[in-house]
Amino acid sequence: MWIRNTLLAAAFTLSSLGAAHANGLRPLQGDSIRLGDLSGVTYYTVEPDGFRVVTTFAEGEAGTPVRVVSVLAPGQRVVLSTPHQVGTLEISRNGDNLLVRKASAPAD
Repeated sequence: MWIRNTLLAAAFTLSSLGAAHANGLRPLQGDSIRLGDLSGVTYYTVEPDGFRVVTTFAEGEAGTPVRVVSVLAPGQRVVLSTPHQVGTLEISRNGDNLLVRKASAPAD
């Protein structure tokens, strides 16, 4: 009985997450990212406080992974950049859309 209730709750949660779409990206669907020599993935979930965006990246297979978690309300953004890398990565929320794009390198 407990397993059936857990599966029903999980199915309900996943179906409610499908209401918000992000530039072709759905909640829990990963999107590959690249920032210079760094590569990784970003995804989001819909939470009561906003979109919980998780970005994980590393340099090659042997690099130490770095994970950045942020909660974005409509109109908010997070910009990721690293020293000695070309450009930056901007993740922004516009209503129910999440946009992931490369931006120009920040000024020093």
